[in-house]
Amino acid sequence: MLTSLTLSFVLPGFLALSPPSVDAAELAAIRQRGRLVVAVKNNLPPLGFRDAQGRLQGFEIDLARQIAQELLGDAAAIEFKPVLNQERFQAVLTGEVDLAIAQMTQTPSRLRLFSFSLPYYRDGVAIATRTPTLRTIADLAGQRIAVLNGSSTVEVLRRQIPTAVLVPVASYQAGQTAVETGQAVAIAADASILAGLVRQVPAYRLLTPVLAGQNLAIALPKGQQYEELRQEIDRILTRLSNSGWLEERATYWGLPRNRSF
Repeated sequence: MLTSLTLSFVLPGFLALSPPSVDAAELAAIRQRGRLVVAVKNNLPPLGFRDAQGRLQGFEIDLARQIAQELLGDAAAIEFKPVLNQERFQAVLTGEVDLAIAQMTQTPSRLRLFSFSLPYYRDGVAIATRTPTLRTIADLAGQRIAVLNGSSTVEVLRRQIPTAVLVPVASYQAGQTAVETGQAVAIAADASILAGLVRQVPAYRLLTPVLAGQNLAIALPKGQQYEELRQEIDRILTRLSNSGWLEERATYWGLPRNRSF
């Protein structure tokens, strides 16, 4: 059963700790190995999900394959590691993956433990509700809002709707369930995610205005030995932005217009 709890500003479990040593590969080792290992989402359309045949698809999946193409000359030279939200950070910290392209945003706490690339997509925190009497963000004062536990959205809500009661949930589906069972009046998440919910379930609508813009970026291990990899990824992202590739892929997957660069 979901309960209303005060959420922490830090990531559960390990942000208070010093970053452990990792075994993720440097750029030269990745090229020698001939394979890029990437943490991705497999349950979050349109960013990363499995289609009816079980194949990984989505905007972030396309981006991962394109990075493999540019780094290794082969879009198929990639090993995907599907992760849950709470697993994304640990996968990078422990060296299970070379990098994560898994709906990750930069926050001051995360920057202490990870390196981040240039942004590849500009998203924003939004709120969706089924309650007809809720029309603007101001109407949420003192109301119960479902939010993904440990997400950067928590910080935005604490700052912009300080009287709201936050209901922590383990997944976006759990957030929708919290709204539909009366445990919360609304769900807060990235606008790209909630836009998909509104399209699928017309009873939902987005409240205005969007609370805050957030850059999605690629997370890498922190350390000078990974700096060459980060710089090369930044060069790739700059080329993909300048060529229109990022914009075209975002449009293809139905995402709002990208304004990252």
